Amino acid sequence: MKEKNPWHRPVTIIITVIGVIAIVTLVTYGIVLDAGSSHTSLYIYQWPAEKDNNTGRVEQKHHCQVAGKGISSYTATPYKAGESLISCLKEAKENIPQKMHPETPLYLGATAGMRLLKLENSSASDEVFKAVEKTLRGFPFSYQGARLLAGQEEGAFGWVTVNYLDDRLTQVSMGGFKYTSVHGNESAKGALDLGGASTQISFVSDEYNGSESPDNAVSFRLYGYDYTLYTHSFLCYGKDQALRLALSGPTAIMDPCFHKGYNETKHYAAVYDSPCVSDQKPQIVSETFIHLGGGNFTQCQEVIKSVFNFTSCRYSRCSFNGIFQPPLQGQFGAFSAYFFVMNFLNLTDTSVPLKTVMQKLSDYCATPWTQVCAYFKHDIPLKYLAEYCFSGTYILTLMMEGYNFTSETYSSIKYIQKIKNSDAGWTLGYMLNLTNMIPAEAPDSPPLTYTSYVSVVTVMAILLFVIFILILYSLWPKCNTEPKII
Repeated sequence: MKEKNPWHRPVTIIITVIGVIAIVTLVTYGIVLDAGSSHTSLYIYQWPAEKDNNTGRVEQKHHCQVAGKGISSYTATPYKAGESLISCLKEAKENIPQKMHPETPLYLGATAGMRLLKLENSSASDEVFKAVEKTLRGFPFSYQGARLLAGQEEGAFGWVTVNYLDDRLTQVSMGGFKYTSVHGNESAKGALDLGGASTQISFVSDEYNGSESPDNAVSFRLYGYDYTLYTHSFLCYGKDQALRLALSGPTAIMDPCFHKGYNETKHYAAVYDSPCVSDQKPQIVSETFIHLGGGNFTQCQEVIKSVFNFTSCRYSRCSFNGIFQPPLQGQFGAFSAYFFVMNFLNLTDTSVPLKTVMQKLSDYCATPWTQVCAYFKHDIPLKYLAEYCFSGTYILTLMMEGYNFTSETYSSIKYIQKIKNSDAGWTLGYMLNLTNMIPAEAPDSPPLTYTSYVSVVTVMAILLFVIFILILYSLWPKCNTEPKII
């Protein structure tokens, strides 16, 4: 009879343990492309395969910004919209293990730039989407579709992202596991998103249940708690389109929102080729105009105020353009262009009094254009550099005059780029929603406290180790010490 290998059982046990560990440590991936008005970004998210309370604790693994403009700019050559994505999709292939490619969901969401194109030229919008879809299907991921997001969706998903990453939807109960929030609306943070073509405001308010202006209400049930979210997206009030709204005049425009000494000849077609301003183009023969800078913050504010309508409101209260808005409540996270503009201006510290912030911005706007160029010309393209005075003034005017923040409540705003190494924005909330990774109902309460949990796990680990050593000892080959008979 063949003698059994005394190492067979221990080796089997070791292989099994290693296999279990490998399964537990598997990582799942997801890809979302944010097709914005000025550019497209690709985000890779990852989370443990073994989910925490039926939801993976998602974190951003990789970010790639697509070269060139947003996909809505490729109306004349739609195929280039798809081609523009190839480089970042190749990066995604490199950053996700090959064996995980077929299981990795791939989403593309288009926002305000494509919403404007849809309004202006629906067939051109369809052609761009077809080209994008063709490219996305050519990669080995699990393609889940490319679609146009409504403004309300963009705002709501941004709110989910900010509160999810900031752990405001849940509280830590034991061992790093998340359980239902006991604070609800009181702890939820509002979201302020500013892009090139639109801006979104989303928050919960104890005074808003959705009965007044129900079109602005979105309801969630997350971790067993009901949220009624106020959200509104203002198309044409992103910083790029707002600049177009503020530009109006004949052959020469003295613009207080640009630095003194700024002098550029611009084409009317480049300014008025958007549905936001196409009906405002001056009826003149000239094809160009001269854009001159005045560098006056106070006058710039007045120009920007003119693009808002504060006179009509059929509700109990409004923000601007006759749009209902309940009273502001709680803290707010301001991201996307809010952060990038204010970070450039070194004005992200909202603990500084608003009066001081406005004075610093006023001083910057009054800086001569030649001096600004000399200081920043090697770091920032002149086109973007020229617009920071306008953009900063627009942000403060939008917040104070449009959304009704005050000098007292300004400190409740926090400019954010990332939360826990993940970019703030709508993409993470979008993926969480589509993959159903945030449960509606809260998990059952844990039977043990954190201390008890750690103690039990420690004792079990020690016990398993002792048993493993005893098994090895019992199966270890014994040396035969009896004398041999010759």
